[in-house]
Amino acid sequence: MSTLLLLGSTGLVGQQLLALALADPAVRQVVAPTRRPLPAQERLLNPQVDFDQLPADAPWWRADAVLCALGTTLRLAGSPEAFRRVDHDYVLAACRLARRAGTPRCGFVSSLGADAHSRGLYLRVKGETERDLQALGFESLSCIRPSLLDGGPRPDKRTGEALALALSRGLMPLLPRRWRPVRTARVAQALYAAVREGRPGLHLIPSEALQP
Repeated sequence: MSTLLLLGSTGLVGQQLLALALADPAVRQVVAPTRRPLPAQERLLNPQVDFDQLPADAPWWRADAVLCALGTTLRLAGSPEAFRRVDHDYVLAACRLARRAGTPRCGFVSSLGADAHSRGLYLRVKGETERDLQALGFESLSCIRPSLLDGGPRPDKRTGEALALALSRGLMPLLPRRWRPVRTARVAQALYAAVREGRPGLHLIPSEALQP
């Protein structure tokens, strides 16, 4: 892979993916579109975009792979509709443009329990996004399904998640492997490796595969 497109580079996993890509000597350029500018780094192209009006004809949609860690929370989004717009619509719009431009591989940060038929909004949207990414026809699609993410302070406050993470850490020896918290660095490493390998077809990476 010489050119990577990274969506969601400011989040916990996204920051780790960006660091991995910029440290990879095989990668010539990382394109990370964001709403606000990132610190300048060598080999990083950082176009500022409005995700409601993405530049459909931008040349940087064509890459060797697209990695997507884009997402928000219901509290930050303000409504179920706004949450779905970010976690589903923005992801699909950007990945559709990348695929249309000829990008052959995709890696997506999903969630443990993702299910398009789930009664819960979060898991249902993640499942719908997985399903709709498959329909775009990437030659290789890897969806990683971590449990609670453990990797440092969030740029936004997530009280419920912080409490669940503290409880999970205390109960770690008693929890099944798939329910144990997962280090964000491990999530990024596993997804990056899967996309670099680029095996044809759909690949679902379960949370238990991310445990040490």
